[in-house]
Amino acid sequence: MPLPAIPRRVKIGDAAAFAGTTPRAIRHYHAIGLLAEPERGGDDRRRYGYDDMIRLLWIRRMAEASIPLDDIRAAFEGGAGIERSLARLERSLAARAAAIEAQRAAVTRLREVGSPLGLLSALVTGRLRDLPPGALRSDDLDTLLVTERVFGPLGAAIQADRFIALATHPELRAEEDRLAEAEADLDDTVSPDDPRVEELAARRRDHEGALAATVEGSGAEESLDALLDREDEHADGEGDGAGTSVMEALGRMPYDFSPARVRYEERVLELLHGPDRPPSS
Repeated sequence: MPLPAIPRRVKIGDAAAFAGTTPRAIRHYHAIGLLAEPERGGDDRRRYGYDDMIRLLWIRRMAEASIPLDDIRAAFEGGAGIERSLARLERSLAARAAAIEAQRAAVTRLREVGSPLGLLSALVTGRLRDLPPGALRSDDLDTLLVTERVFGPLGAAIQADRFIALATHPELRAEEDRLAEAEADLDDTVSPDDPRVEELAARRRDHEGALAATVEGSGAEESLDALLDREDEHADGEGDGAGTSVMEALGRMPYDFSPARVRYEERVLELLHGPDRPPSS
């Protein structure tokens, strides 16, 4: 069976179809000098020969490798800049691969742990994985989400130990609920100088001391060190607070605190970190 007649030159549509591109892209290659514009036939249309097609195929292969068009031109001209471009491209691809792997890890974690806990970092979900269903309250998860945004996964993992202590010690959870109710009462009707502010701050100081002692007694600090070692080995680039300072992040979170509540929070910090802070054990 004889072969069909093979044209010596083809139209732009046929050239684009064979190379896996579009006539518009080929015209752009002409415009930027990447592909010489061939002669036109008697019908005033471009006709592409064998050499044109070879050049076009190499352009498409390099473009598919994400090499910028300017660097493709340099490669054809034998310029040394192509090596720098390839080094940049390799770094960019490595970063994209790491980001994709982090996304895969997040999806896997979400499928294994469930929502919303699985939406937090692996460091946090690893701390809370063994808690029974329902042990964590939605407010606990909200707090962990904010903490992770401001202080990163490590800060949220440390705070997760606090919620583990609350979930496993009913007396601590009961006192936490009483304190939360009293804190909510520090509204705009309460003066910052009200004695209740100081009394409540002292109670919170004592409660946080009891929580810290419980966490320390559970050996959570040692297990956190081990977990951090594993995270260092399999770091997935998590932490969405990158590029944002703690104060900037806090300043963007619209806390609706009354003057009395603000004074209370200040006093709690002073009592926790001042000379009269509670013992750690």
